[in-house]
Amino acid sequence: MIPITFIKARLVPGPAKMSDAAELVLATHSRHSFLWVAVAGLAVLALITAAGCSSSGSRKQDGAEATSQARAEPAAEAMPADDLTATEAATNGDTADVSSAESSAQGSERNALFNPSAPKSYTVKRGDTLWDISTMFLRDPWLWPEVWYVNPQVENPHLIYPGDVLALAYGADGKATQIRLERGGAARLNPRLRSSPLDGAIPTLPYSEIAAFLARPTVLSADDVKRAPHVLAFRDSHMIGGSGVDIYVRDLESAQNARYNVMHVGDAIRDPDDGKVVGYQGIYTATAIVTQGGNPAKAQLTDSARETLEGDRLFATDSDVPLNFVPSAPKSDVQGRIISVVDGVELIGQFQIVVINRGKQHGVDVGNVLAIDQAGEVVRDRHAGGRLRTGSTFAPKVKLPNERAGTLLVFKAFDRVSYGLIVGASSPIRIADVVRSP
Repeated sequence: MIPITFIKARLVPGPAKMSDAAELVLATHSRHSFLWVAVAGLAVLALITAAGCSSSGSRKQDGAEATSQARAEPAAEAMPADDLTATEAATNGDTADVSSAESSAQGSERNALFNPSAPKSYTVKRGDTLWDISTMFLRDPWLWPEVWYVNPQVENPHLIYPGDVLALAYGADGKATQIRLERGGAARLNPRLRSSPLDGAIPTLPYSEIAAFLARPTVLSADDVKRAPHVLAFRDSHMIGGSGVDIYVRDLESAQNARYNVMHVGDAIRDPDDGKVVGYQGIYTATAIVTQGGNPAKAQLTDSARETLEGDRLFATDSDVPLNFVPSAPKSDVQGRIISVVDGVELIGQFQIVVINRGKQHGVDVGNVLAIDQAGEVVRDRHAGGRLRTGSTFAPKVKLPNERAGTLLVFKAFDRVSYGLIVGASSPIRIADVVRSP
């Protein structure tokens, strides 16, 4: 017969011990009741095993329930940027998602309009411009209106704010077809702290690049010069004016303490196509502060850069140029030339301001994008006719083809001329280079 102690060791492995009641039952049985002892031992082992399995199963079930619950919970609802709270903004942080082209495409093809390296989604940051964003998503940034999805349920859908998420939308064939706006982006938290948005809509152009020009234009359109109030005379019979001198101004309708830039009208700018005057060089002379209304009004000169003369024109320091326009191609075919450049430099580069001899009457408007072609040089063909001419005097002239040199974005348009910012330059640009529809 197998001893009772051996049965206990085999049936209860490890540190586990039987209860006193179980030992008492086993002890009271005779050696001839081995069958009952074995049954009792197996029962105890089954209880121990069942307890362990039950505990493990409970942990697995709890984990499964947690996973199921997590999957069942809806994604955090996106918030409009206008309703973004201070707490939510702090929680969201600067987590702009820019997925790579590989992860965004996931084997699908992109529409031919889209940049192959365009991200699947992008969170707008402070300092972004619409031109930069459209360049990121599109091969040709001026095609933005063709792919921009305007959601009528979103307030001001044409304006884009820091924190907004721009995402590609795909068609049934797997190709990108649209760029959509998801306004704001942060989880809703309770309790909520209400706050006002600190950021305005992002501009189309970097304002810093044109702010100085808008404040003190160095190129004046003929329309501007014609409408602007002018210096009539100086107080105390002065012939010229400097800081501290009072001036009298005709046709100035302004409140007291308003500030104006006094500009001297310089050389005329002519259209090379017909020779007509379309603008003038503008030279800043001083700032005028209105001290008394009327016609003539009285103002005092300050911050003089040079002498002010009778006939100099006054222009408001606050620009009325909208900076939230959408880049677009002209509605009609445009062919023109660069006729002037701010600062009078010879070689024109990126972020410099130029004047072109095309305006609203030619189909040019604010937001239009124009290609810039470097005008082809005229050379003499010394090998014409199959023989080499040692001198070039009698060799026939041949004009070389124009070459693409850059891109221009119009930010202010008049009847016959427009101001534009060079947003891209692949080679030096000069006055008389060609501008055309892209």
